Amino acid sequence: MIYFTSDLHLGHKNVLKLCNRPFSSIEEMDTCLIDNWNSRVTNNDTVYILGDLMFRNSVPPEEYLSQLKGKKHLIRGNHDRDWMKKVDINEYFVSNENLSFISDGKHRITVCHYPMMSWPHMSTNGYMVFGHIHHNTDAVYWPIIEQSELMLNAGVDINGFKPVTFDEMVENNVNHKIKTASHRIVRENLGLFTMAENLKEKVDDLLPDK
Repeated sequence: MIYFTSDLHLGHKNVLKLCNRPFSSIEEMDTCLIDNWNSRVTNNDTVYILGDLMFRNSVPPEEYLSQLKGKKHLIRGNHDRDWMKKVDINEYFVSNENLSFISDGKHRITVCHYPMMSWPHMSTNGYMVFGHIHHNTDAVYWPIIEQSELMLNAGVDINGFKPVTFDEMVENNVNHKIKTASHRIVRENLGLFTMAENLKEKVDDLLPDK
């Protein structure tokens, strides 16, 4: 089985507040992320980690890495530089790259920590799988991501805080995009909804009692 994940931020206390994660402490978050990982990934499975595995962690990197099952491929993120200097990367990862082009046997996939606006095979349904943005939707490029069925966020914040299969990632991204679009429509048309409600009340007042 092939799994995808990104932006765990193990050991990063501030991510609890920055991303409004549902944990009371960094210890609770770390335990949940590691348990979720190992409850579905076996040592025979492949896991693509699209960056920011840990950040500002007081726990030694090897303590985290030794607990995570699977054949791990690291796609480096902007917060991976420091902890990578403290371990032998080749001991824990099958590969360690900034960008990679892979296939799961059914799909051609470009994997990168950052969302790319152009990638190989995009005109023939090749996918772009990324991280970095967590569940943020306020960037100027978000409308492009939202409208593309081929751009998939592997971040734990929209994938149940666990590694996911390709099909699970597709479903989670569709749900995230629908939820985001729904909230935006309500927010942008709040005045119209209020006007409609007021108009309904006035019409009801004019109608004879049944």
